[in-house]
Amino acid sequence: MYNMLAYIKHLEGQNEAALECLKQAEESTRQEHADQAEVRNLVTWGNYAWVYYHLGRLPEAQAYVDKVKQVCEKFSNPYSIECPELNSEEGWTWLRCGKIQNERAKVCFEKALEKKPNNPEFSCGLAIAKFNLDSKPPKPVTDSVLNRAIELNPDNQYIRILHALNLQRMGEEAEGERIVKEVLEKTPHQNDVFRIAAKFYKIKGELDTAIELIQKMLQSTPNNCYLYHQIACCYWAKGKQIQNEKELDADRMSEKIEEVRKKAQEYLDKAIEKGLNPLDAPDLTKLLETEDYYQITSNKKFPSLERFTQSLSRIVTLRQAADTAVQFDFRPGSRQSSENEKMKCQLQKTFESQSPKNAPSYWSQQGLIHKKNGELLQAVECLEKKLGPLLRNSPSSLSYLFLPEPEMIKKSATSLTMS
Repeated sequence: MYNMLAYIKHLEGQNEAALECLKQAEESTRQEHADQAEVRNLVTWGNYAWVYYHLGRLPEAQAYVDKVKQVCEKFSNPYSIECPELNSEEGWTWLRCGKIQNERAKVCFEKALEKKPNNPEFSCGLAIAKFNLDSKPPKPVTDSVLNRAIELNPDNQYIRILHALNLQRMGEEAEGERIVKEVLEKTPHQNDVFRIAAKFYKIKGELDTAIELIQKMLQSTPNNCYLYHQIACCYWAKGKQIQNEKELDADRMSEKIEEVRKKAQEYLDKAIEKGLNPLDAPDLTKLLETEDYYQITSNKKFPSLERFTQSLSRIVTLRQAADTAVQFDFRPGSRQSSENEKMKCQLQKTFESQSPKNAPSYWSQQGLIHKKNGELLQAVECLEKKLGPLLRNSPSSLSYLFLPEPEMIKKSATSLTMS
């Protein structure tokens, strides 16, 4: 984690701070892996060389390059070494890089386990990677990997609670809940355990318990916008539950629904105040697109509307190809232009036939196609239709929020290179 933090500091231009993080990483490695300090520190030393190079301090950079070379020569070849510990280090790094890297993490841990099949750390990493990959649908092989990780890491409560969630997914909710309760008793102050437990109870429909667990997490991380977002979603789901309570009379039902909706609004506003970008929260977008939520937000602007619209301004020019429709080079004059024009027409027809025109996904797809073709005005119009509900209180149209002069768009269209 210190190495990861050093990398982030480097990206922010804070190279001196990055060096401090690397010192902490080096010291931590010495304490935790005294018998493998040289091999375990190879990654850190490589990072030292990188940061010193960018600082222009070439003698220091070369010194760390030489240290890496000496260790690699001792165990293998210059500048290259194959060892399970480094495979594991790479695996943990991929795990921390987000969901899309779970497959790469899994491969790293499997490679490490080929050399040391009974290593608790490698087994733990593989279990987490496979759990993230195989959740839809859950697979029995994942459960066996989790059981093996628990066997090798009996005191690792995070692995145990992942096992509980996997049991729930496989229809064994009662056994899963027994494990959850046991884990919570043993780890009363561990946020990653609270997060999985909250997810378990949210799936089960015990939303008050889920909210209680997330609020415990907020005690140690009060500025975490995503926790506020999760609580808002829980309250919104509670409103849906209340609507299905047949024993309630109309007045009492209306009163309870209004109460939870106010709570949902309160936590939603806090999430945006703390920096949540609505575009990064699919659940939040769904919540805002429902008629139910309009009833409690129609007279209230988002507290961070300016920041929100700034993020929208980057969609047309910075968003990378994230959809099949934009994985092709549609620019006129390219070698694939003719073939891609046919593909573009085919994709257009497919989208129009499969997606109703009032669906957000339809306008997202259309916007991306227009963006790829350099048709920025049309792209903005499509994105406005997709995101309009989020900005219904805005005094002007979305296009004028971030493209104030239409003639500027025409100039931009000729100068921008579409990725």
